[in-house]
This record gives sequence, structure tokens and C-alpha cells, in this order.
Amino acid sequence: MANAGSHFLHGSRIEPRAITGRETVADLMDGAFLAYNAGRLREAGRLFTERMLPENGTVGMSITGALTPAGLGMSTVIPLIEAGFVDWIVSTGANLYHDAHFALGFSMHAGRPNVDDVVLREEGVVRIYDIFFDYRVLLRTDAFIRQVSARPEFQRVMSTAEYHYLLGGYLRERERVLGLTGKSLLTVAHEYEVPIYTSSPGDSSIGMNVAELALAGYQLRYDVSADVNETSAIVLDAKRSGGTSSVLIVGGGSPKNFVLQTEPQIQEVLGIDEKGHDYYLQITDARPDTGGLSGATPGEAVSWGKVDPARLPDAVVAYVDSTVGLPLLTAYALARVPPRRPKRLYARREELMTRLRTAYQDAKSHRDARAMASKLPGED
Repeated sequence: MANAGSHFLHGSRIEPRAITGRETVADLMDGAFLAYNAGRLREAGRLFTERMLPENGTVGMSITGALTPAGLGMSTVIPLIEAGFVDWIVSTGANLYHDAHFALGFSMHAGRPNVDDVVLREEGVVRIYDIFFDYRVLLRTDAFIRQVSARPEFQRVMSTAEYHYLLGGYLRERERVLGLTGKSLLTVAHEYEVPIYTSSPGDSSIGMNVAELALAGYQLRYDVSADVNETSAIVLDAKRSGGTSSVLIVGGGSPKNFVLQTEPQIQEVLGIDEKGHDYYLQITDARPDTGGLSGATPGEAVSWGKVDPARLPDAVVAYVDSTVGLPLLTAYALARVPPRRPKRLYARREELMTRLRTAYQDAKSHRDARAMASKLPGED
């Protein structure tokens, strides 16, 4: 017979109220998402709202998968930025490229996956699973990106955050001319000064167009080292300012690693004393047993120094399609937490880098002093 006093039986009783159809999304998640991955999604909502979103909490978000073509930039990421719930972003270049279509007034259309792609190609239609759009959208977006990227202010070495901020400004002006509002993640990030990094800047149509300009003799180049150091500076400042550093991982892939590697960069490479991110929340459909990074667990991240081991019990992974989980998480957060003041980290990059350099030099001096003290007499 079960022991009623066991600590394993201290969880809430599963005895939900019947659904009436009048529930809000947040009420539905709290009242009916009680077990399995629904339970994990409810835990994700509570982790996000109760632990990750205090005023002194800094949230880095990673985005993979074709989310912006499906409209999730408009429906979820933009509202999170406007509410001050996302402070910095690492995205695939593809998400940012397809995001630009909307700022330029181009359209994406609902389709179906079981079509003849040879026929689509003959008719000049591009397919992303069940999303269709005109092939000319690619050509016109390419032309806009090249035209903007050829301007004088782009002719230098810059971080991807600088590039996306400048590009977002031009897209914002195009939205204004077209009478559009809130269509583009890049334009809203520009307005709220949310830095957006791309971990693999050559792996998208934006990078392909920048490469074409390089062949033509233009001087625009991405500084990937600046990306690594700036993101690490954001995390270090969050921790050293008495706040928390959290990661909201949507999908997996290279952006997931890039938001998480900030802590190994701080600890392992720069030698600065730190313990890892405070809070880890991932929405993914990737399995951990294949050994891939997309499905790697928070526990595995602890072994790399990416997550503070003391915070591991708070980490949540919801194994659900991002196009389902992210809108639900967004609705839950907006219902449960009032907007926060935007941190506007893009404008603070130099200040944050100064703090990182100082911490690095201090750590290096201590390492050098310990190395000298450990030498035996007569050693060089």
C-alpha cells in the first residue's frame, strides 16, 4: 500500500475542473495541462513568468526552424520584445531573411505539404512545407538586401548585431512608407534596441547576398569574434549586476549552442569565475538519445558549465512543436506578467564590453601570478 506520507505524493492532486470553453489560454494551461508534455509546458510557463522575468532578469532567446515564414515573428516574438520579455536574440539567418519579406510588403500563403514540387517550380512557387510564396519574393528581397548593404555605413567590419540593427532601420523605414506596423521582427528589435546575433552568418540568403557584395569589392564583413564576446559580455553583466541570466531556447541547432556557450566562453576560455546560466527553458521536438545538440538536456549542459548546477532543478524542457508551444508560452506570459522596461542592450554594448575586458584582464593577471608562484627556483 502506498505511503501517504511520502514526499513523492506532495504534488497537487490531479482533479481538474471541466473545460467550459470560456477559459483563457493561461487558465487552460494552469488548469488542464497537468501531465506529460502538457505538464512540462505549464512548468515552462511558470518558470518563465515566476523566475525568468523579474526586472533584474536578462533573457536571451534562440530561434531555429522556419518560424517567421509561419508568422510566429509577428504573433509571438514581437509581442515578447514589446513586453520587455526578451532582451537579446540569437537567430538563424533564414528566420531574419524571411522576416524581411513582411517588412517589404510581400506575402506568404497557407498551402499544403502534399503537392507536386515540380509543378510548383514550373509555376514559380516556393514551398516551406505548407507555406507557399512567389519566387520573385526571394529575388526582390535579395535586391533590397544588396542595395542596403552596399551603402557607405555598411562598408566595414561589424558584428552581426550591428548589421541587423542597421538593416532593421532600413526595413522600418520601408514599413513606414508602405503603411505597415509590427510586421517585422527586425524592425521592432531595432526600435527596442534588442541585439540580434546570427551564429552562422553565411548560412542564409542574407549571408549569400553579403558574399555577392564581397565579390563585387564591397568591404562589409561580419566579425564573428565580436559576436562571441558581445554575447558573453551581456551574460556577464547580467550576473555581475546582481541579476539573473536566462535562456529561452526555441528549437535547437547552432543558435541554441550560441546562447549557451556564453558561459563556457566566460569560464573556460576567459578564465572568469562564474557558474552558468540561472534558468534554462527549451521548447523542442528533438530527442536526447541521438547525441545531437538540439536534444541535449540541461543536465548535459551543466557538465559544460553552461548551466548553474544549483539551478538544474528549475530547468524545463517541453517536448512539443515550437509552432504550438511558443504561442502558448507567449499567451501565458502576457496574461500573467505586466510589461517590463526594455533593457535596450544594443546601445549598451560598449559599456558591457568594457566590463568584460576588465574582468578578463583581472582573471588573466591572477592566473599569471599563480603560474609564477608555482614555479620552482631556477625555472624560467
